[in-house]
Amino acid sequence: MKVVLPVAGKGTRLRPHTHTKAKSLVNVAGKTVLEHIVERLQAIDVEEYIFITDENGQQIADFMDYNFPALKCSYLVQRERLGPAHAVSLAASQVNDGDELLVVFNDTIFVTDLSKIPELCTAADGLIYSKEVEDYQRFGVNVMRDDYIVDMVEKPDTPISKLAQVGLYYLKDGADFLRYIEKTIAAGETVKGEYYLPSVFMRMIEGGIKLKAPEIDAWLDCGKPETLLETNRFLLKDRHHIHGEVIDSVLIEPVHVAPGAVVKNSIIGPNVSVAAGCVVENSVIRDSILNADNKVSSLILEHSLLGDSVTLVGSPRKMNIGDHSLIEMDQ
Repeated sequence: MKVVLPVAGKGTRLRPHTHTKAKSLVNVAGKTVLEHIVERLQAIDVEEYIFITDENGQQIADFMDYNFPALKCSYLVQRERLGPAHAVSLAASQVNDGDELLVVFNDTIFVTDLSKIPELCTAADGLIYSKEVEDYQRFGVNVMRDDYIVDMVEKPDTPISKLAQVGLYYLKDGADFLRYIEKTIAAGETVKGEYYLPSVFMRMIEGGIKLKAPEIDAWLDCGKPETLLETNRFLLKDRHHIHGEVIDSVLIEPVHVAPGAVVKNSIIGPNVSVAAGCVVENSVIRDSILNADNKVSSLILEHSLLGDSVTLVGSPRKMNIGDHSLIEMDQ
């Protein structure tokens, strides 16, 4: 099997954290989004990882070389912003007839057992992994009949289906799938000037291809700061890891303190990730992500997301307050 990972998106919803790095290299629960995804792919036998990158492609290559040196990776640059289907189409040169293909978009971290792909796909040609949601109006959804997808509707007004597509796709015949993408692009089937995969899948269904929509266990959005913090909370659950130096501090589970981080005279947690190189002192931090080499002193932080090499220094307050007073101070 070969895996295509389109990582060329600009991550505008995560700015300013994506001004200088690829969005898949943003940290959550002690690891980058990309590391979480690649680790989940180890459940299957992958011949090659095909990355579709932008101008930040060297960052991705350097990360993979350092963290996963044994994996075979190739890198292709999407020079025109023509949509997700166009990004996947660039992998055609790397995919041969008979190659199985898994496409994984990097806005989300999935929780599912990929080793079950052969079992799930015994009577189908592909899998469009999905998750039932209540806010179906925000997503593209699959319409099912007799366990197979018969239609796809983008952001439906009525609950014709609540089975949202999660950006994880398996095709038994990867080369044939890419030929369908080529046909869709040749036909000019765009939405606001970009090519999307639902148009490709509907063309496949009309051509007799059978697609199923297995549900994943969890769908963890990493596309914007508030959902990144939600994902951090989910991934830290039952994972209290202290690898750094903790001095005269209170840690409220769950907390991840990476090797090389120092926490001193502070109260940390719950739901806090502290990356390598961080120094936190005389502070109270909860529900936050601190990326590498942060320096935080004399502050109270919550619902915060700090990029690399951030220095935040606060100061204690001196007060002389009489009886029966009410003092409310914004952070």
